[in-house]
Amino acid sequence: MSPRDVQITLDHRPGALAEFGEVLGEAGVSLEGGGVFVHDGVGVAHFLVDDGAAAARALRAAGLRVVAVRDVVTLRLRQGIPGQLGKLCRKMADSGVQIEAQYSDHDHRLVLVVEEAHFATALDVATAWANAASA
Repeated sequence: MSPRDVQITLDHRPGALAEFGEVLGEAGVSLEGGGVFVHDGVGVAHFLVDDGAAAARALRAAGLRVVAVRDVVTLRLRQGIPGQLGKLCRKMADSGVQIEAQYSDHDHRLVLVVEEAHFATALDVATAWANAASA
């Protein structure tokens, strides 16, 4: 099973993120990476999980708002070389890929959530990037 991004919105109040984590913990769903921030008074969260369907079921059953569960593109940047994120994202943009969220996982990989219509293109760009890095 491929890891998936679960996007949710949270109330902007103390305990909202705790409830999210508790629900997933009780469902046996582990978080592999992600983050949350507040925008216009709403918590916006993207988290990487191994079982997106189980995460969504548990969250919805607890009354939390699941926005989407999507496939992600993951790859490693060459951390010792400055400018890697910009160069990769420029290649994505030049290929017409809209990046909707970016974060890191616990294995130090870059995680990209992209528009579904351009997911295959994003995978192609990421594969070419990874192959160039190993050459």
